[in-house]
Amino acid sequence: MNHHPHAPHGSTANHPAEPALAALHARLNTSLAPPARAWLAQALDEAADHPGTHGPISVWELRIAEAGRRCGPEHADAARVLLLHAARADPDALARVYRQGTAAERRAVLHALPHLVPGPDALPLVEDALRTNDTRLVAAALGPYAARHLDAHTWRHAVLKCLFTGVPVDVVADLAPRAHADAELARMLGDYARERTAADRPVPEDLHRVLALTEPTAAPAGPCGTSRTSGKES
Repeated sequence: MNHHPHAPHGSTANHPAEPALAALHARLNTSLAPPARAWLAQALDEAADHPGTHGPISVWELRIAEAGRRCGPEHADAARVLLLHAARADPDALARVYRQGTAAERRAVLHALPHLVPGPDALPLVEDALRTNDTRLVAAALGPYAARHLDAHTWRHAVLKCLFTGVPVDVVADLAPRAHADAELARMLGDYARERTAADRPVPEDLHRVLALTEPTAAPAGPCGTSRTSGKES
């Protein structure tokens, strides 16, 4: 059965989530064994037919808990993202799954945010993940949703947390545009580098990469040769 991700309530066929989720589902279908593929198709249909919240726990929430066993740990994140989308989980439902779920289920909720929540309503989940010492949760929290909605102060500290904990900065969505010409981030990185050097400890290579991104560059010329500048969040 060829199941396609269901659009969230109120979305249109050209919703920006649709191509990414369709591609995710196609990749998953090529990777799963036939029994797992059949289970996922049925679970997605159930979620689409009975979205939202029904009683203490919905059928689709049970399927999210089963996904690791049914699809294997390496494919569980993708399966859970598709299930959350098919169930049209709103911020309240996402928060419930996040609070009650395992670390793997929490990670899937974070990956699903850019597909399901257009505004900043789910930021408390991102902020909670960034307070943990689970590096996989920290990495999942710094995807496209955080890039769009996390305030500058919290985002800068999240980048520093990556450096503290060894999370590669490659996981930080939109790192280059957000770090560009950010003098405060450059100051924080410089302070951290000096602290490491004074303690005779190595400075992470990623720190130098991010520091280079904070350098201001010449603004492109406008139509009449004047410089175009953009406001910088502080």
